[in-house]
Formats: sequence, C-alpha cells, structure tokens
Amino acid sequence: MTAPVQVRLCPGGPLLVRGATEIIDEGGNAVPVTRPVVAICRCAGSSRSPWCDGTHKVLRTRRPRTPDEPAP
Repeated sequence: MTAPVQVRLCPGGPLLVRGATEIIDEGGNAVPVTRPVVAICRCAGSSRSPWCDGTHKVLRTRRPRTPDEPAP
C-alpha cells in the first residue's frame, strides 16, 4: 500500500506536493515527479512551469497591497 499524496498550500506561494509520482499540467500533460516533495507554481509566472521558481516573491513585491493587508 502506498502512502497518500499530501498537498500543503503555502500562503502567497506554491503548493507543496508530497508523495506524488506525476502531476497533470494545465495542458493535460502528465509530468513525472522525481522528488519526494515538489513545489507547484500558483502565480502563473514561473519560467519552469509547472514547478515553482520563486517568481511569486517578485510579483508580490510589485503588487500594491490592499489597506487591510499586512506589510511583508
């Protein structure tokens, strides 16, 4: 029996996926997973899609904050 796949949402960042053997990208293509934990891009700015490359950090600093949003 294999362990279940676990997904953790990182606020303002990627999805961390543990235990997957493949993911399906936005085009419907199966992408093999070769690491125990992978970070999946949620900002749509990664140059390594579907993997996170940290672009969300740059995008977050460029986006104006709303009045009720805390400073980074």
